[in-house]
Amino acid sequence: MKAVHIGAGNIGRGFIGLVLHEAGYEVVYADVNADLIGALQAVDTYTVHEVGPSAKSHVVDRFRAINSATHEDEVVQEIATADVVTCAVGPNVLRFIAPVIRKGLAARPADAPKLAVMACENAIGASDTLKGLVLDGAEELADRAVFANTAVDRIVPEQAVEGVDVTVEDFFEWTIDRTPFDGAEPRIPAAHFVDDLEPYIERKLFTVNTGHATIAYHGFVAGATNMQDALALPAVAAEVEAVLGETSRVLVSQFGFSEDDHAEYVATTLSRFANRDLPDQPARVGRQPLRKLSAKERFVRPASEAAAAGLSYDALVRAIGAALRFDFEADQESVELQQKLATLDAETLTREVTGLDGGALYAAVVAEVEQAQAARTA
Repeated sequence: MKAVHIGAGNIGRGFIGLVLHEAGYEVVYADVNADLIGALQAVDTYTVHEVGPSAKSHVVDRFRAINSATHEDEVVQEIATADVVTCAVGPNVLRFIAPVIRKGLAARPADAPKLAVMACENAIGASDTLKGLVLDGAEELADRAVFANTAVDRIVPEQAVEGVDVTVEDFFEWTIDRTPFDGAEPRIPAAHFVDDLEPYIERKLFTVNTGHATIAYHGFVAGATNMQDALALPAVAAEVEAVLGETSRVLVSQFGFSEDDHAEYVATTLSRFANRDLPDQPARVGRQPLRKLSAKERFVRPASEAAAAGLSYDALVRAIGAALRFDFEADQESVELQQKLATLDAETLTREVTGLDGGALYAAVVAEVEQAQAARTA
């Protein structure tokens, strides 16, 4: 069995690639980072170090690496003969990898088994998005692949070591929608195939991603230099607990999760955030604030669902306010956000960044924008 994984970064090597390797696949990594690909090509194995209560290490072999910028034809041929294609590149990069997947499908024999394509991104419906990009103008290739949405969860901290070894937490979940496969799911024993993915992906996004970003933004404003120190601040801890209380009420109401089971999930998530074996920085976790403040993302969407259900969203709005104060010159989206704060009126910025337009939630976010703008000029 062969899997092509696009995006050979820490998540690719330390999570998706590792799971595929342990499922028995030969893994072919494709990436545009010439230094990373060169480093992978120079070794026969790399090690994934899991840290936490169940710490252990995994040696990964039977992999190859291709520079997709300079050797795209090779990637196309690997996709044409693969069983599985996965990616972990970031939602904004899907449009750039779609053409090579399209070419790989076109080169695939018409009578070959359908290729399983799964986008492993922190975004709702990422595989559906990728499918639309791949098949745009090439609908005749639709029968050659199955695109299945997934929910992925593993904290991979900023790496302190050089080379291709990776440090990750000892917890992970990879949940996959089985329904597109019609009973012919790819063999990935460590993945969890479900009939309805939405509850799992929203639970993860609005607990893990929302909580992590809340710590990052409130921690950044408070001057914390790492995520664990940020969570140790009583004010930040209170904000995270309040935010997760609001998202919990939305999730329990919308999907019928047991309150006790969901409370345990939240407690586990908070313990993962506090793990000092996973050092990270608010400045890194908070990157791409424009994406994270968009309509379908970790703050605005649960706040919108809370508003529609008549539930509280005050803490989520305060987290949005903290994100507006994420002024980090090394991140392009942060720079763009600060430019918008300096040049747009509050209502225009709110509509443009969050997609909100009218209603009590919109008014609350506008007020946060006004406060952030006032703070910039104080």
